[in-house]
Amino acid sequence: MKILFIFNHEPYDGSDVTWNGLRLAKTLFENGNEVRIFLMNNSVDMARNCYKKPENYDTDLVAMLKEMYQNGVKLKVCGTCQTRCGIFKNQPYFNDNIKSTMKDLAKWVEECDKVMTF
Repeated sequence: MKILFIFNHEPYDGSDVTWNGLRLAKTLFENGNEVRIFLMNNSVDMARNCYKKPENYDTDLVAMLKEMYQNGVKLKVCGTCQTRCGIFKNQPYFNDNIKSTMKDLAKWVEECDKVMTF
């Protein structure tokens, strides 16, 4: 099954929304599903090396996302949001190949069996 996760929230917004979404995506991937992640709005900070976890947070979401990507989870990040969104506006993503467009997101939505938003 192809499952698309669309993240919008700032990674460390005081809730566990992003962490729980990543945990679900990781579990579904480990269960043999094709998992795709698209970051937009303030969630794009998760794709930036300069974004460090707050001291009061026990999980490094950037490291978690990078590990999932390195293990085969497909990842794309909104190119427009790079300059418009997040705490670190205009900072590069950890890999230039993940920079994407709304057209790519639309294609993923059409191709996937399920779409989840966090």
